[in-house]
Amino acid sequence: MMNDIESFIAEHPNGSFTQSEAWERVKCHFTHETLSIHDKNGKITGAVRIHIRRIPLLGGTVFYAPRGYVCDFHNGEAVTRLTEKVIQLARAYHACLFKIDPMIENNDSQAIQNLVRSGFVHADTKNGYDTVQCRNNYVLDIKNKTEDEIFSAFHRKYRYNIRLARRHGLECRICGPEMLGSFYKLSKETAARDGFCLRSENYFKRMYRELGKTCQLFVCFYQNIPLSAALLVTYAGKSCYVYGASSSSHRELMPNYLMQWEMIRYAISQGSDLYDFQGIPYYWDVTHPNYGVYRFKQGFNGRILDYAGEFDLVFSPGKRALLNRSLKLWGRNPL
Repeated sequence: MMNDIESFIAEHPNGSFTQSEAWERVKCHFTHETLSIHDKNGKITGAVRIHIRRIPLLGGTVFYAPRGYVCDFHNGEAVTRLTEKVIQLARAYHACLFKIDPMIENNDSQAIQNLVRSGFVHADTKNGYDTVQCRNNYVLDIKNKTEDEIFSAFHRKYRYNIRLARRHGLECRICGPEMLGSFYKLSKETAARDGFCLRSENYFKRMYRELGKTCQLFVCFYQNIPLSAALLVTYAGKSCYVYGASSSSHRELMPNYLMQWEMIRYAISQGSDLYDFQGIPYYWDVTHPNYGVYRFKQGFNGRILDYAGEFDLVFSPGKRALLNRSLKLWGRNPL
C-alpha cells in the first residue's frame, strides 16, 4: 500500500518531493502519518503525508502537510473525504491545528472554494516570508522543448554570461557526497554575505542521503576551486533548485549562470515538465533587498507562479491562539 501511495504522489501533477516518503526521513524530528482515499475500484484518488510536531506547552500537537494535499482540488468530494480522515486522526493526536500549502495557484477559485467548504480557513498572506513554503516561485516550462529552444529564449546577456563562463574554463558537474563539505562551506559564506539563517551541515547530508537519486549536487569549478554549488531535487515531473550557494570570489566569471543552465539541461534530460527556481520573495517591490533574487531568475525567461498560500484547519481555537502568541515570543516556526 505504501509503495502504491508513493507512486501516486510521484506521478501526480500536484505531487511534491516534500510529500514523498523520503522527505519524512529528512524531517526525522517529526512524527509522520500517511492518509489516502480510494474510488469504488480501490484506485487511489488522493493522499497526504502529515508531519506531526508535539508542542508540550499546548499539551497536544500541530499537523503540517508541506505541499499537501495531493489530489484533484477541483473534485470537492475528494477534498472533503481527505479532510474527514485528517479530522479523525487529529483526535487521536490531540491536534490543535492542521496547516497545508497546496500546489494550487492563487487564481484557482474552485480549488480554494473546495478547501474552504471542507473547513479550511484561507490565510491570504502577502508578506514574502510569512509562510512556511515559498508562496511566490519562478518557474520555467521545459516540457517537449529542446535545449536550443530554451537557451535561445534566455535574455541575450544571460546567453553571453554562460558562454563567458565556459570560455574561462569553468566546469559545472554533478558530484558525490564527498563535495557536501565544500557545498556547506559555500553556504556559510553565502549566508554571512546575504544575511539569512542556515541549516546545519548534518541536515544537508541527511537530505542528500535520504532523497537518493532524486537529489543531485551540482558544483561549478574554476581551476578545481568550487565557486558555486546547488542541490537539485527531481520528483513528480518537476526539477527544483532547492538550495544554492556561491563564493564571493571570481563572480566576474559568472559561475551561477552556468550552474543554472547545467541544472536546466539535467532537468530536460530527466523528462521534467518544469524547472522550478523556487522562491522570489518580494518580487513586486523593486526597493526590497531581495528583489535581486527575482531579477536574476527573470533573465531565464520563465514565469511567476503565485500559489494560493496556506490553509488552516483549526481544531482548537483556544490552543491555536496560545500557539500564535508563543510563536511571537519564540521567534521561530516549529514547522
